Amino acid sequence: MFGSQILEVAIGIIFIFLLVSIICSALREGIEAWLKTRAAYLEYGIRELLHDKGAIGLAKSFFNHPLIYCLFSKDYNPTDKTKPPGLLANGSNLPSYIPAKNFAQALMDIAARGPSTDIRSSDPNAPAVSLENIRINLLSLQNPAIQRVLLLAIDSAEGDLNKAQENLEAWYNSSMDRVSGWYKRSTSWVLFWIGLFVAVALNINTVSIATYLSKNDIARAAIVARAAALAKDSTFLQEDFQKVSQELSSLALPIGWDNIDITWPKKNSNFNLWDNVLSWILGWLVTGLAVTMGAPFWFDLLNKVMVIRSTVKPHEKSLEEASEDRQLPTQRIAGVIPEVEPKNLPAKPIKTSPLPIGEQPMINVQAPLDADSDVDGCLDHSHDALDEDITNDEDLPVATGGVEI
Repeated sequence: MFGSQILEVAIGIIFIFLLVSIICSALREGIEAWLKTRAAYLEYGIRELLHDKGAIGLAKSFFNHPLIYCLFSKDYNPTDKTKPPGLLANGSNLPSYIPAKNFAQALMDIAARGPSTDIRSSDPNAPAVSLENIRINLLSLQNPAIQRVLLLAIDSAEGDLNKAQENLEAWYNSSMDRVSGWYKRSTSWVLFWIGLFVAVALNINTVSIATYLSKNDIARAAIVARAAALAKDSTFLQEDFQKVSQELSSLALPIGWDNIDITWPKKNSNFNLWDNVLSWILGWLVTGLAVTMGAPFWFDLLNKVMVIRSTVKPHEKSLEEASEDRQLPTQRIAGVIPEVEPKNLPAKPIKTSPLPIGEQPMINVQAPLDADSDVDGCLDHSHDALDEDITNDEDLPVATGGVEI
């Protein structure tokens, strides 16, 4: 079936994308653990949030506050980071995550007791953190934008300190959604370049793989069977780099540079731009772009396509049921009774029961009565006497309904 073949090729391609995505994601996690790029984006987002891009005022006091300082090692030594982080920015020793509660409490404490952590701010007799103290000491921040945000949080709290803290947490979380968007876009670009590198290094050409699967029934059936088995196991997304690489290399597909004849056309030979250049570049680019979608996306899509395939080829799941037509092949049409001349009747009558079309009657098998026995002309099997007469065709009642001609 043409549609079924297209689906099987699609399943094979999606399965390859799933394996390559897991491999590239593992490589991305290794790079992230080394560079801590997420920490660089978080630190840049907080400096923008606190209106201190140079980290010379409130942002520096914030990262040196005990509630934040405990989240990373060493001291906070900002450099000139007025520009957004790059794709492979180095987060150094900065924290990769700061809870919203820590952010709100640290900012309120800085506003109430001052930006510096010294003997005065840490004195037991220092004023308690309250909405009134925050309002009175706002000018010590020397940051008009944040002072206005704190005033709005205080006014909206209606005298409730916990409500003011919740307002600041909501402000922080909304800003972190924006930072997460920056980081996701950065990760997509990094995954693309990793995917393109893997595609070229391992020669994972989507065009050649699709062409091979469309022409090789055995390889297509094998990869579909393997994809169906792994699609039922969601834990496969958590497999390590080595196991997924082994799974990819075990497939009988044109992957890798071994057995690939890269011979450019010699002089006076025909040069095919598509076969020799464009199909390779396009196949690698498609593989790299597919990696940016992520392994969970391809895993979900694989399961959906498998469901579609099961509806296209239902006989793979269960055998076709026999017809439930109760009439014999010589059925009556529009009240006309065909003349059937019996030949070679046995010496003794043999009882039969109506069978579905296409099935052979069984000899000496007694079938039970049903509610329509008196209508369809079946023999009465309530008696087991062999000398009972067989109903002739002329004595059968005229059938009702049927197909009008």
